[in-house]
Amino acid sequence: MHEWSRGGRSARRPAERAATARGPAGRLGAGVVVTAALILAACAPKHVSRIDPNSVTDLSGRWNDTDSHLVARALIEQSLGDGWAERYAGSHGGQPPTVIVGRFRNDSYEHIPVATFVNDLERAFVSSGQVQLVASPEEREAVRTEREDQQEHARSDTRARTAQELGADYMLQGQIQSIEDEEGGEKIVYYQVDATLIDVESNVKVWTGQHRIKKYIERRRFGF
Repeated sequence: MHEWSRGGRSARRPAERAATARGPAGRLGAGVVVTAALILAACAPKHVSRIDPNSVTDLSGRWNDTDSHLVARALIEQSLGDGWAERYAGSHGGQPPTVIVGRFRNDSYEHIPVATFVNDLERAFVSSGQVQLVASPEEREAVRTEREDQQEHARSDTRARTAQELGADYMLQGQIQSIEDEEGGEKIVYYQVDATLIDVESNVKVWTGQHRIKKYIERRRFGF
C-alpha cells in the first residue's frame, strides 16, 4: 500500500526505496556470494582417518558393517547353540554334519552385500569343529576345473582323485526383508534376517534362526 505526500508523489518507506535501488544488480550480487560459498565448500580439503573396524559408525542410517556383524553374531550363536549338530553327530558315530551355504535372498529396499555376514557364518562353522562346510556351486566349478586339468597334466602320484566329493547333509538358506516408515524429518527402518537349515534328503527344516534390527533416523533441519 502506497502513502501519498503533498504534491501527489509517493512517499515510500526507506526499505522499499533501498530494495528498488538494488534491483537486479543486488540479486545478482547475492547469487554470486552463494555460488562462491558453494565452490569453496566443494574445494575444501578432504580428511581421511583410520578408525577401529569394530567401532559403531552410523552416517546415512542405511545398512552398514555394524548391522552385518550383529546379524552374523546372532545367527552364529543361535545355530551353533541349538544342538542340531550334536544330535546329528550322536546318531552318526560322532561324524559332524556337512553343510552347504545356499542363497540368502535380499528382499529389502536397499543394496545389501549379503556375502559379508555369510562369510562370517562360514568362518564360524569351520572354526567350531561342529560342522563340515563344502564349497558352493561357484567355488566347486573352479575346483573341478583344476581336478580335471590334473588328470591330464599332473604326475599320477599327485593327481586328485575324481568322484570323491563330499555330499552335503544340510543346506543353509536365508532372506533379508525391510520395512520403512517415514514422516517429515523422522524415519524408522526395520530389518529382519531369517535363516533356515534344511535336510537335503528329506527337505525337513532342522533349524531356523532370526535377527531383527530397528533404526530411528532423525534428519535435522538447519535454518539461516
